[in-house]
Amino acid sequence: MGANLKEVRLRIKSVQSTQQITKAMKLVAAAKLRKAQEAITSMRPYSEKLNAMLENIVSNVDMSELQINYGVEREVNQALLVVITSNRGLCGAFNSNVNKIAAKTIEEKYKAIYDAGNLTILPVGKKARDFFNKNYPNAKLNENYVELFNNLTFENTAQVAEVVMEGFDNEDFDSVHVAYGRFRNAAIQIPECNQFLPVPKVEVEQTESASTANADFIFEPGKEILLNQLFPSILKTQFHRFNLETNASEHGARMTAMDNATENANDLVKELKLTYNKARQEAITRELSEIVGGAAALES
Repeated sequence: MGANLKEVRLRIKSVQSTQQITKAMKLVAAAKLRKAQEAITSMRPYSEKLNAMLENIVSNVDMSELQINYGVEREVNQALLVVITSNRGLCGAFNSNVNKIAAKTIEEKYKAIYDAGNLTILPVGKKARDFFNKNYPNAKLNENYVELFNNLTFENTAQVAEVVMEGFDNEDFDSVHVAYGRFRNAAIQIPECNQFLPVPKVEVEQTESASTANADFIFEPGKEILLNQLFPSILKTQFHRFNLETNASEHGARMTAMDNATENANDLVKELKLTYNKARQEAITRELSEIVGGAAALES
């Protein structure tokens, strides 16, 4: 019984040490989340408005007249899938959910292209690289930007966006999708996979009012000059938002996971202390019974 009590004591100390670590990690994640959340909440309305404007332009302008390929749809023979996850784990199911939505996109949109060996995966974050390196050996893996989260600035994300846009413009890729984790709050992160290129058109209902509601844009300076500046700028901003969304989602998921781990450790300590006290009481009762029994034997 003494050995069992010692084991329970050691386990209680081990769980309490783990609880201190998870509590510290929760505080660190909360501090990082505050900064990441401010960045994405201030940028999201601006980015979404720009993206809506870009989609509206593509829907109402004949892109075949311009020397701009970003809005031109063509037959998809080669594709690029950008998957944005974190570098580290301990954030619940966040990374696996983003990888799952990316895998679902491959199955639904790029299955034939993957089987033909014409699918390229660009992972941002080690968790995406490890997942696709293990499960999709037939895909081409571009590992040049796995460490992008180590220095998440607009200048660095813009470089990746430029590589993606240049590949699409040169017809190295006919379609580009981006999988990332959309941040709602610390407890909820929504995995999404959005079409990045070609720029999707606005979906409107085919009604009489909708058919007569096409926008008539006036471009100043010329249409091609303006759009040549506008398209890359908006696409870079949108790509940067995808990374900021994932960054905030990672810290929110980790804070929630560490909070749950701390609560679970607290419950486990309570159970272990109850077990320890019961075992100790049993040992004391047994010793008292042995003393009483020995005294009775001596008297007799």
